[in-house]
Amino acid sequence: MPPAARDRLLRAAALAALFAALCCFTPPDLPVCGFRWLTGRPCPLCGLTRAMFALARGHFDEALHLHALSPVAAALLVAVVWNRPAPRRIWTPCILLFGVYGIWRMVA
Repeated sequence: MPPAARDRLLRAAALAALFAALCCFTPPDLPVCGFRWLTGRPCPLCGLTRAMFALARGHFDEALHLHALSPVAAALLVAVVWNRPAPRRIWTPCILLFGVYGIWRMVA
């Protein structure tokens, strides 16, 4: 098998394993956000773990309720695993989007 084909196969297997793990396990029920624990306000990433689990199970409304940018985070996760050149260009705008969303959540 050529190295490029093997690399694509390994990346696809990693995505499948990640998706299976999100489908089969339940999110932790621990307060893991230090910012929220200290301030009582959600940080830019609060709810994202549970939203990713909900997305993997196909509960899109629940995922959007937990974190409105969960589809963007899922796309970034796929981009990280797939490591394509085109998605690399979206990192800065997405980080800015998460920052603006986080500030809005803290203020609202």
